Formats: sequence, structure tokens, C-alpha cells
Amino acid sequence: MKFYIPPQLTRLSIAFAIFITLFLLLRKLLIPDTFGQYGHYRGDSLTDNALPVVHYAGQQACLECHQDIEDQKQADVHSRIKCETCHGPGQKHSESAEATNILKPDSREFCGNCHEKNAARRSEAVVQIIINEHNTGKKCIECHNPHQPWTMKE
Repeated sequence: MKFYIPPQLTRLSIAFAIFITLFLLLRKLLIPDTFGQYGHYRGDSLTDNALPVVHYAGQQACLECHQDIEDQKQADVHSRIKCETCHGPGQKHSESAEATNILKPDSREFCGNCHEKNAARRSEAVVQIIINEHNTGKKCIECHNPHQPWTMKE
């Protein structure tokens, strides 16, 4: 007894076999060898993440030269915010002490990162304003010293 296989089924079987072969080949090429080494992760990612050079100096490096600013800041609402949060990575600045090696953020947009009115942010935790309506045409630091934000210029 002979079985008759329609030509459509033969072509479909060949196409299906080619698809599975290509899928397995691509899977072998695209999935890293260390995938699954530590659960559903790529084991080499730990090494890759350790490779970038850290450019942060740390709070202690800032305090070596700027303790007076830190003392001012401690009496204020920004007391728990570390220097490099606003001023960026400070390693070059701590090594050379050049003012060009540290950020001096003074734009309204920068301050707006934390202080722009946001319904998802607790208003009692962070003073919020509508940047486009509050003292337009001025930089925030013209009235607010970020190291003593509640001290206003007269």
C-alpha cells in the first residue's frame, strides 16, 4: 500500500524544515555563550559592567576643599543630596581643581528636573513650580542659592 503525499504538503514540510534550521542557526549565532550562566542572564555582563572607568570622586573628595559649602548646605532641604548629583562626575576636578572640570548648572531646565510641577511627585517632599510661569526670563540662581535655597536676594 502506497501513501500519496500531496505536493503542497511536501513543499510545506521542506519550508518548515528550512525555517527550523535557520531559526536554530540564528539562535546559536545571536545568543551569547554565557547566557544562562547565572539564571536568565548573560554571565559576561558582570565583567562588561565592571569595565567602564568611574569618573566620580565621591562626597569625601568634595569636602576636602569645600567643607564651608557643605556646612551651609547641611542646614537646608538639600542636605541629603550629594555634590555630584548636580555638579556631575568630579574626579577630574578633584585631581586638578580647575573650575572647568566641574558642572555649574544654572539653567532653568536643570532646576526643573526636580522642581518642575509633576503630579506624580509629592509636593510636600519637593517644592514644585511651573517653570514657564515662575520668574520667566531669569535664571533660578539669580534668586535662589542652590546651597542655601531659602536665602533670597533682595
